[in-house]
Amino acid sequence: MTYKKFLVVASKLDKAGVNITTNLSQFPAENFKFYLVDKEIIHEENLNIEKINQFDFIIFASKHKSEKKEKTLSVHAPGNWRVAELGGKNRQVCKTSALFEKFIFEKLNETAKKFDLKDYKITLECTHHGPLINKPCIFIEIGATEEEWRNKKAGFVVAKTISDTIKEFKENPYHEIAVGIGGPHYCPNFNKIQLNSNIAISHIIPQYSLPINDDMIMQAVEGTEEEIDFVLIDWKGLGNSERRQEVIDVLDRNHISYRKTSDINKNPENEDE
Repeated sequence: MTYKKFLVVASKLDKAGVNITTNLSQFPAENFKFYLVDKEIIHEENLNIEKINQFDFIIFASKHKSEKKEKTLSVHAPGNWRVAELGGKNRQVCKTSALFEKFIFEKLNETAKKFDLKDYKITLECTHHGPLINKPCIFIEIGATEEEWRNKKAGFVVAKTISDTIKEFKENPYHEIAVGIGGPHYCPNFNKIQLNSNIAISHIIPQYSLPINDDMIMQAVEGTEEEIDFVLIDWKGLGNSERRQEVIDVLDRNHISYRKTSDINKNPENEDE
């Protein structure tokens, strides 16, 4: 699929979102527009859906909070595998693009390195929180305290990443498309694969959202714009043999093939570039 019109959405209440969009205004382009929302963007009732529906792809720029307060730049798809505690609807996920998510994640790593943004961990997150919209979308976030949300360099790196991704993104038919299952919230094994392999990952179902069921896996498959080649399983990150068997049973029942993260070659080809 080709995305021509992009909308970057942020909340006026969100210091990281304002930081990112302020920096992004120095990269004007015809194919993306800004939309600053008065309230929190994780609740779809705060969004002008009619406006959103005029665009092909939505990029939500926001803050990230965490208990550990680690400095992070993160990317993830929105949606809820179980109960919707932070916007969206129970057991429903948004559409996303594995190819776009891979491209922006690679670009975020490259840009942070190029501009020497030190001490920030660059990571995928599993699919979580709202809003629930009908357009393909992703979140890109700065974490995890007010100091980072306001950090001009972090805002610049994320803004340049968004701008360059929108300008340069092209669908790569040679990538293999996968959904991820297992592991912790910040997906260390999926990070390596997204960055250092031919595989593009869309939605990720973490260990804490298990046990899995047919509906969850179909939400992930149908919530991916591209056709899925296989499910990628963080085998050790499923917890125990019972959980592993449940995952295999669901995949077999739905005729979905799978591979383990441990079987994927994660050697970085471009580490020294």
